[in-house]
Amino acid sequence: MSRSKSSSRWLHEHFNDPYVKKAQEQGYRSRAVFKLLEIQQKDRIIRQGMSVLDLGAAPGGWSQVAADIVGDQGLVIASDILAMDPIPGVRFVQGDFREEPVFNEILAVLGERRVDLVISDMAPNMSGERSVDQPRAIYLAELALDMARRVLRPGGDFLVKVFQGEGSDAFRNDMKQSFRQLLVRKPDASRARSSEIYLLGRGFEMV
Repeated sequence: MSRSKSSSRWLHEHFNDPYVKKAQEQGYRSRAVFKLLEIQQKDRIIRQGMSVLDLGAAPGGWSQVAADIVGDQGLVIASDILAMDPIPGVRFVQGDFREEPVFNEILAVLGERRVDLVISDMAPNMSGERSVDQPRAIYLAELALDMARRVLRPGGDFLVKVFQGEGSDAFRNDMKQSFRQLLVRKPDASRARSSEIYLLGRGFEMV
């Protein structure tokens, strides 16, 4: 069976992608780590000793970066519906965080702590139909924002991937209600033709 043009293009891009090669060379699980590392370099969102919740974490690249930075005094909780191989210094909770048992397991790992930072690189399985993919992507961002509002400490930060298009402005306005500052980031590691951006909410304010 022949591959579609889009899947052939993706495979060509993937195997010729310098970030894919760098990730393999440096022992990271995905090229997405370089998006987070670039945002980290600019905004210093992760610091030693912090508690970080990584939503939609599999295969675990962002959790690797977070665990390296927060160190032994910090806490990284990763959650995903998919299974994920263990990462030193990361507590993994498998399941749908919208479901009460999974949410309660995350709270149990946190104990008395509230989260300093919630990060989400979640994206739907893309069908190639923008009218289908865009609402799904916005829905995932909304789920992440709802979770952030439930677990962040006052003054905490939230980083989320959003695809520009229908619903993204409304999501941005919703997010603004909960943070003192909202920043837009488009890392170099994001493919130029992708509509993805990252919204960084700083200074969580409980309403």
